[in-house]
Amino acid sequence: MNEINNSSRSAPSLYRHLEEVVGCKWSVSVLMAIAEGVSRPGGLERRVAGISKKILSERLRKLTSYGLLDKQVFPEVPPRTVYSLTSNGHKLITIIAQIKSLDVQMASDR
Repeated sequence: MNEINNSSRSAPSLYRHLEEVVGCKWSVSVLMAIAEGVSRPGGLERRVAGISKKILSERLRKLTSYGLLDKQVFPEVPPRTVYSLTSNGHKLITIIAQIKSLDVQMASDR
């Protein structure tokens, strides 16, 4: 059986990042909430049941560094931060929706 090598020459960081995003318990939920229009950290914390502020901050930072989210900070008092999907974030949401659809289809075939 062939082993998947995470240090593949073709795209080692892309594969590792995909594993970190899709494999994380919270990333997909955060992305889906933002895709549904929740854009501020407080709203995300209320929308994603069970996520802590610390984990939410970490996920938002990671998803932004992976190029899936844009972060906009408004110079107000108190500061207001808004997150939105990048074009790659929208593409990933489309793929996630296709996977969900496949899962529903497979469940109905059982």
